[in-house]
Parts: sequence; C-alpha cells; structure tokens
Amino acid sequence: MKNLKPSVKLLFLILSLALFTACQQKEKEEVPWVSLFDGNDLSGWDQKGGEAKYEVKDGTVIGSTVHGTPNSFLTTEKNYGDFILELDFKVDSTMNSGIQIRSNSLPEYQNGRVHGYQVEIDPSDRAWSGGIYDEGRRGWLYSLENDSEAQQAFRQNEWNHYRIEAIGDTIKTWVNETPTAFLIDDKTSEGFIALQVHSISDEDEAGKQIMWKNVKILTDSLQKYSKKSSLEPKMTKNQLTSDEANNGWELLWDGKTTNGWRGARLEEFPEKGWVMEDGNLIVLASGGEESTAGGDIVTDTVYGDFELKVDFKITKGANSGIKYYVDTDLNKGPGSSIGLEYQILDDDNHPDAKLGNHEGSRTVASLYDLIQADPEKPINPVGEWNTAHIISKEGHVEHWLNGVKVLEYERGSEEFRKLVSESKYDKWPNFGELEKGRILLQDHGNRVAFRNIKIKQL
Repeated sequence: MKNLKPSVKLLFLILSLALFTACQQKEKEEVPWVSLFDGNDLSGWDQKGGEAKYEVKDGTVIGSTVHGTPNSFLTTEKNYGDFILELDFKVDSTMNSGIQIRSNSLPEYQNGRVHGYQVEIDPSDRAWSGGIYDEGRRGWLYSLENDSEAQQAFRQNEWNHYRIEAIGDTIKTWVNETPTAFLIDDKTSEGFIALQVHSISDEDEAGKQIMWKNVKILTDSLQKYSKKSSLEPKMTKNQLTSDEANNGWELLWDGKTTNGWRGARLEEFPEKGWVMEDGNLIVLASGGEESTAGGDIVTDTVYGDFELKVDFKITKGANSGIKYYVDTDLNKGPGSSIGLEYQILDDDNHPDAKLGNHEGSRTVASLYDLIQADPEKPINPVGEWNTAHIISKEGHVEHWLNGVKVLEYERGSEEFRKLVSESKYDKWPNFGELEKGRILLQDHGNRVAFRNIKIKQL
C-alpha cells in the first residue's frame, strides 16, 4: 500500500473496516436463538402444580400469587436436554421464585410434583439469586453463601438478565453477566423449562407479581457459544449437599479409598474383584456366582435405625444387592453373608426375576425372596444410574427407587415372620430382626457400579 495515494489508502481502510464490521454483525446475527415466548400469548406452555395466575401483557409474561395453592409452574410443552437459555425477569422484592430447567412432572413421583433443577430468584437479604436448588428432591446444590460478588449481581426492583448453560453434566449460571453458579451433576439430563410462582402463606401477599420477557434458547453449536466461568466447579458426586450435611447425612464411601469398608469375611478390603474408577465403586464380573471372587464388602460400622441412599448402575443380565442388618458371623459357608436385601437385578435378562419363594420377590428393588416391589416401579435402563433408598425406623422399613416408594413392611411382625418361614431364610433364627447390623454391597459375579453412598442415622 506504500505506493498508493493517501486518498486511495483512506478508501481502502474504510472499506476494510466496513467489511470487518459487516462480518462481525453477520456472525452475531447467525447465533441460532429460538424464542420460547412470542410476546403475544402462552402458546407452547402449560401450567403445572398450583393455580397462580399467568397472563401476557405488553409482551411480558406476568405471574401473580394466589393464596392457598402450592408452587405453580408455567412449563414448556417441549423437553430440553443440552441448551443455553437467556431471559429477563423482574420480581416483587418480597417474593421468591425460580427458573426450572431439566425438570419433570411424573404421575408416579409424588403425584406429579414438579421436580428438578431450579435456578433461584431470591430478592431477600440472603441474596442467592442464580444459585441452584433441586426442587422436590435434594434441596440446595449450589448456594451463593460466601460469594459476595455473586450475591450483589441481582438488582432489586429492576429487570435482571439470566444466562443458564446446561451442557452435559455441567450447569453454569450468570446474573447480569456476573457468574453465579458452576455445578457438575448428572442427576437429570432432560426435562422442561418452567417459570415459577412461589406459594404464599399470607393472604396479604396475594397478587404479588413476577414478570418475564425475552425468553430465548439455543440448542445448536453449544460449545461454540458457551462462555467460560471464572468460578470453580462444584461436584455433587460422592459429596454431601449442603442440605444433606445440615440434616445429619454422612458419606459411607469417600469416592477414592476403601476407608470404612472391609470384606465380609476379611479384616481388610478385598485385594481383587473390586475396583475404584472415576468415583465409582465397581464389583467386577467373575462368572455370575455369589462371593466367589472378591466377595461381599461391608461397613466397618453397624447401624440401627437409618436412611440409606445408593446410586447403582447395572450391566446386561447383572445381579447384585444392598443388604442391611447384616451379621457377618451368621454364614461362614458358601454364598453371601446373611441380611435383608434390597435386590439389584436386570429384570429383563436375568432368570432370577422369575424365581423366588414369593412371586416377583427377586425383581429389582424387592425385599429379596420375601416381598415384590411395585411392578410399576420407575427403573432406568441398563447402563443408566438408578437410586436406591432404604428407610428403617422402629421396625418399619421402606424401599424406594428413583424417588418412588415401591414397598414397605414391618420387621418382626407376624406377617414378616410368615414370609420368612416360607423362604430360604427359614433356617436362620430370628432372620432380619437384629437391632443393629452392617450395610453390605454384594458380589454376585456381575459387573455393577455404585456411587453416592450416604447414610443418616435416625
């Protein structure tokens, strides 16, 4: 360009700048946002939960509180898995609200209660707007406690802008461009998006409003448009949530070591048959026989009344179990240690599903060989995680699967003892009636993974 006249140089620079600006504008315009709200009506949305009032006015969704009704949710008719969501909202300073993502309403789960991740809207002095709460399930997963910058991002009595990224097992949030949460959790991969109007306890709070507008979603090329967060990610895997810690839960497995566990017939943890990989405790395949490889593992501690939660993932045709009130001195012969068993099984591909002294009593989540779990139980497919939940208090025992109660019984009752007398446990005196016992994970010769093993002593 050094031989060109100054006027030509200037023209060249102007054209170059114009071309650069046009390219930038074109790239900006090509971001494939899709509007979830057209500004005219609530097409594409449904209401679930309570009876709060939702209406459209001046291109805005307005939700108003109604006394005497539970939390209300205006939900998308469509489910979303991975996405980037942006929206603007304005909330009454006395209200609490939130944006549900990857949420569901299932008939078998608490009569259709909406549950799933919620990005908090919190105008209170606590100021946790942008934090992540697990509505209807685990409570707080990512609070803004001790993060003053994030707490100050929300603007009281003004329009606020949220950006929410849910990609794979990672959820990131921003409030008015300030990063507020960075969570790694794979509990739910897909569900609807919802705008919450919180329930109220005082009639004087009726008619309080929250407003939303500019609701748009991105589902294509997410890695291209994803933003970096300056926050350190918080993982829930093999960790207690803040609510769990406050309510007396303890980790039974730390996700890394054998601390707290030993072989059912050993003084130490088995040297073979079990591995720890990527935060999963895995019993290896060894031919499908009971306790012939590494053998069962049990807790060092014995437990009386308790709540126990365990995530498990089976392989095709797999068999295993979670036993409780186990006395490792009862059976020194072949087979597994003796105790009450929450059955883990591939019902579709393992022959045990059709066996047992009581019909269906060897299917997944059943009380093994004694009581069948509800046939309508919500079980995730082979290769996906499921959550077992056992509650035992003052003789009353419940088995839960993925948040749904599938059976209950009374230890030591006449009915219970009759079932035992008709089963293979009849030869063990007072079977299932120990005051305290160990928790056991079974080696049945099939590959099964466990994680998030947590207990609460009642």
